[in-house]
Amino acid sequence: MLKRVLTTGAAIGALAVMGGGVFATPALADAHVEASASEASAVEDGLRAAVMEDMPGLVELYQDLHANPELSFQEVETAAKLAQRARDLGFEVTEGVGQTGVVAVMRNGEGPTVMLRADMDGLPVIEQTGLPYASTRTAIPANGIETGVMHACGHDTHMAAWVGTAQLMAERKDEWSGTLVMILQPAEETGEGALAMLADGLYERFPKPDYVLAFHDAAQAPAGFIGYSSGYALANVDSVDVMIPGVGGHGAYPHTTKDPVVIGAHIVTRLQTLVSREVSPLDPAVVTVGSFRAGSKHNIVPDEAHLQITVRSYTDEVRAQLLDGIARIARGEALAAGMPEDLLPVVTVQDPYTPSTYNTPEFTAEVMGRLSQRFEGRVMETPSVMGGEDFGQFYRADPENVESLIFWIGGVPMERYEASQRGEVELVSLHSPFWAPDAPVVIATATEALASATLDLMPKSGG
Repeated sequence: MLKRVLTTGAAIGALAVMGGGVFATPALADAHVEASASEASAVEDGLRAAVMEDMPGLVELYQDLHANPELSFQEVETAAKLAQRARDLGFEVTEGVGQTGVVAVMRNGEGPTVMLRADMDGLPVIEQTGLPYASTRTAIPANGIETGVMHACGHDTHMAAWVGTAQLMAERKDEWSGTLVMILQPAEETGEGALAMLADGLYERFPKPDYVLAFHDAAQAPAGFIGYSSGYALANVDSVDVMIPGVGGHGAYPHTTKDPVVIGAHIVTRLQTLVSREVSPLDPAVVTVGSFRAGSKHNIVPDEAHLQITVRSYTDEVRAQLLDGIARIARGEALAAGMPEDLLPVVTVQDPYTPSTYNTPEFTAEVMGRLSQRFEGRVMETPSVMGGEDFGQFYRADPENVESLIFWIGGVPMERYEASQRGEVELVSLHSPFWAPDAPVVIATATEALASATLDLMPKSGG
């Protein structure tokens, strides 16, 4: 399990990809991942041995979770199963927070409050991994069309590590002091779950955290490697719909129409200038038109076109600039085409949106500095990515008083990663029906990392 990461002598390539974003790791080129003197020292606290002792049960739990995924806000069986695990460990457990969320609290004297989060939902994906415990479940998502369900984003590894960490913290109550709040969050995939838990009183009904921690598995990095970004780690994610009215008619007589396809094409072209000519080159931004739908026949000018756009940014200022720019361009292109004021495009921004995730720099440096000593040669700083994660809601709810960090743990089996570096195979991404992480290594690494970080943040009073 974890031992195979520590003893693999594989060279790490100069480039790796984590969470959809490429990061350069020249310092890791030709590095060997072997147990070093400092790692051996870190093991002396017995934490790694305790993790390894728990691994058979955690792997069994992982396989059960993987085989039985549930969609966003449908995580009823999952929540009940893990809530009982927490109760058995001595946590005060509340279910149904934010619809299907779980909050488990362990009070252990004076000290800081630390919140650890894992997300529970699977995706509407038909699994094609061929694993003996592959999901065969089906469910009906919001669109009403029955689909297969799969943990294609690795939330099953997140939950198994959450249980592993809870077990370690319960067993070691004489080593820490403070309040531990462990939450299971629904609906991360739709960007709604964290906000739903906060709206249901997460910070009012339960101890409000001083620190919030989470991890996410990564489909483009070798199993057991840990990556992190300081400051902005993931992006604001907005979904924008633009409905473009037109005046339909016969395709042979276009002069009698106002063609929404042409107006839409001009809008799509002009949108490219938002990033290239309006946003500062120093500010990351993405405007991608993912769908352009209009018409039904060759010789008919339709009376409507519809654009679907994803918008990514880090700061609230750039977000506002992009959204305002989309509305301005849509209106301007329609006016330029001669559309009257009462037939201009309607721009709708979906609410709620997924806010950017911010790793508070000093807290990040403190936690990752200690993890770098514990996992020497396996921790690296990575560039931020333009993917989204609603974990950022927990920081935004009280940025003056909450410190926040989410980090990555690579999940690609080492042999496959090495083969990809040689150009022999291509790695799949998260959300792929073929994503099958090296789950034991991910779970063991994450459990040890979360438990050691939490113990460091909650030293025994007087110690």
